[in-house]
Amino acid sequence: MSGASVQESEPDVEATSPWRRRGRVAGLWLARIGLALVGALVAVLLFARISAPIGPFDASLAIRPGSGGAEVAVPPLGSLAVDVFDGPLRLDVQLQRVDQVRAQELANDPVRLAGVVDRVTEDLQGAVVKLVVITVLVALAGAALVSWLVIRRRREPLIAAGLTGILLLGIGGVGAATWRPEAMATPTYTGLLVNANSLIGNAQDIAARFDAYRASLEDLVANVGSLYSTLSALPAPGIADRTVTLLHVSDIHLNPAGFDLVQQVVSQFQVDGVLDTGDITDWGSSPENTLISSVGTLDVPYVFIRGNHDSAATAERIAAQPNTTVLDDSATEIGGLTIVGARDPRFTPDKSTGDDDAGPEVLVASGERLAEFVETLDVLPDVALVHDPKQAPPLDGEVPLILAGHTHNRAVSELDGGTLLMVQGSTGGAGLRALQGEYPEPLTCTVLYFDAETGDLRAYDEITLGGLGEAEVMIERIVVPPDADEDEDGGEQDGDEDDGGS
Repeated sequence: MSGASVQESEPDVEATSPWRRRGRVAGLWLARIGLALVGALVAVLLFARISAPIGPFDASLAIRPGSGGAEVAVPPLGSLAVDVFDGPLRLDVQLQRVDQVRAQELANDPVRLAGVVDRVTEDLQGAVVKLVVITVLVALAGAALVSWLVIRRRREPLIAAGLTGILLLGIGGVGAATWRPEAMATPTYTGLLVNANSLIGNAQDIAARFDAYRASLEDLVANVGSLYSTLSALPAPGIADRTVTLLHVSDIHLNPAGFDLVQQVVSQFQVDGVLDTGDITDWGSSPENTLISSVGTLDVPYVFIRGNHDSAATAERIAAQPNTTVLDDSATEIGGLTIVGARDPRFTPDKSTGDDDAGPEVLVASGERLAEFVETLDVLPDVALVHDPKQAPPLDGEVPLILAGHTHNRAVSELDGGTLLMVQGSTGGAGLRALQGEYPEPLTCTVLYFDAETGDLRAYDEITLGGLGEAEVMIERIVVPPDADEDEDGGEQDGDEDDGGS
């Protein structure tokens, strides 16, 4: 009986052996697939990265595991994500720095902005194609190497490379089948860029409008020079050798046309210095700060205070340039005139600081600190610079003239204590963001004429350049009465007014 039992069991062993062989084969292929995946993934993480120029930026691009789409990091402002395709991989783009040479070329000829958009697109497409090729090669090499190191068979690298190639073709097919170019119009923002979605979302429209805007402003800025000849017939603000001429600008907001206007007025009006009451940038970021170097090339003193859109890095960048001074509860002199200034205590682009929710008492306290500084001086200052007009009341009666900005609306008024408050419009037409509206805001600045001996304001020229669709330049001269106390209406000064326009 025992022998019969042994004979009956032998067919069962033979019957199961094919399943065992199949199991071993399946296990081997699973191991091959796993090793190929591990090798490809490690190689991609370590080596699938390139650096490439993207327009004025130097950028790095990489392919990383993810849920599809692309993410563009713009340090320190944040990032934006575009759900443009599905799949297990994501395209990461990081804008590392602005190339100063390429950025300067753009700043010197901003009418090429639309062409730059096309250039950025071409650069990005070329960089992505190069990255994809490198990623495929790296993944194939990594899969082959790991498979050979573990299994040690001559044909294993070819098998691993084939498996990886099939996988990459599948991922590429999923990406192509789910390609959604319309998603580029609705990116998701993080960081400070959350507050810029309306600007970036309409970048194509801004580029199209800026081309026409810039073309018209080139002629308008040039007209400032020709209009200056009309001022020779206007009442003289004072004896030539006893007059200090200063230019008040504010809220340029990085508009290249605003810088053009400043340069033209400095040259044509032969000003002795420029007083900037802030918001020269939009976000105070490093890429923006590389584009404000022109203030050091004006060959006249440039006095600046930070606005609520200017960072500490912005102030440092300006202070490092020749002929520049940044005031922060401090004083300087131009042509014998003493000028004091205080920065806006807020930095509103950084929402984490809560500055947007700060009440007017924060601004009043800033004005009070500047007033306390004024009391420590041996002589009464001739001009005080603040960014927000709400900083002005504590200085009423302490200085004869306060210059401000922030509101983007030009206004001249006399405070209760007799101090004249002059609020500038936007010398940059509120920046390129204004192109999103029906018409950009006008570009404004003011030339101030002071008596060099007394420091009194004798007259000022209000310069206004019309925005898109308004081919107009206007210069209006207002002569300040010798005794400002005689102006009983407390509003705009009633001097002799003449204007020239074209």
